[in-house]
Amino acid sequence: MELGLYTFGDLVADPRTGRVPSASERVRDMLAMAKLADDAGLDVLGVGEHHALRYVNSATATLISAMAAVTKRIRLTSASTSISTADPVRTFQEFAMADLVSDGRIELIFGRGAFTDNFPLFGFSLEDYDDLFVEKVGLFADLNASARVTWSGQFRPPLRNAEIAPRPAQAKLPVWIGAGSPNSVIRAARLGYPLAIPMVGGTLAGYARTAELYRQVWLEHGHRSEPRIATFSHLHVTETPAATREAFFPFYSAYLEPLFKGPMPRGAYEQMLSPEGALVGGSPQEVVDKILAQHEALGTSRYLGQIDIGGQPFADVARGIELFATKVAPIVRKSTGRESS
Repeated sequence: MELGLYTFGDLVADPRTGRVPSASERVRDMLAMAKLADDAGLDVLGVGEHHALRYVNSATATLISAMAAVTKRIRLTSASTSISTADPVRTFQEFAMADLVSDGRIELIFGRGAFTDNFPLFGFSLEDYDDLFVEKVGLFADLNASARVTWSGQFRPPLRNAEIAPRPAQAKLPVWIGAGSPNSVIRAARLGYPLAIPMVGGTLAGYARTAELYRQVWLEHGHRSEPRIATFSHLHVTETPAATREAFFPFYSAYLEPLFKGPMPRGAYEQMLSPEGALVGGSPQEVVDKILAQHEALGTSRYLGQIDIGGQPFADVARGIELFATKVAPIVRKSTGRESS
């Protein structure tokens, strides 16, 4: 089983001091996070995209190119890319260049997006929410398959034997679909894409039903390869259970304040930390147990945790990465039949 981390680069005030890091400081910490994860032997690092002042990253290919320059072996992926409001040609070029910088370590996840502020920002209508995604994912697949493309569609000018350059170091850029709604999951399975499931709220049983739907549709469409499922969730690893239950709560509440429109209820936090909840947190053994529970229930081949959230000091984030890599990863890999990265 592959294990890794992801980040959105949130710019949230430390709830204890009120200090908000500068954008430059946050980017430096994200680059340091990539190097730590690489040095620690983790498999994948993802970078999420947002178009609001509460987050630092809106140009993922640029950031993962910088990460590629300071790492050696870890794979780097978007988490996810909002292809609906992007130009697939430019997106392909940017990630192909990042792939060249990384010597073939780049992936993408395409998602329709839970946030829609990018639609008016780039001049698109929410009425076209689904049609934009379908058309642009299809065009990207054509670009990924051939160095010359002829194509026409509804939302961008046609291509006539267009040269698509540069080509990536890999034969093709690996693409996943990030999805949780039934229609999106069905589409990912029908088209033969690996599935990345964001786990924010909800229960393990509910996500297991999502995975089962995906596998069922995958088999119905006769794909020859095995289906691949990744889970993404918030992550916090501490030496003891109490350190997560008490010390992490103010940071997590600060991060989720927009969702709850105020402080996070303590009961909601306890539910998310419970065995059925989506937050993977606690002692190394508790984190192992939750990741293995996901693996058992959903048949996952990859887990990524968002570890640097809520205005935590980077020293705390770094300690969490160390615990995840040294105390969690070896046990999970051994239990899933993969003892080394």
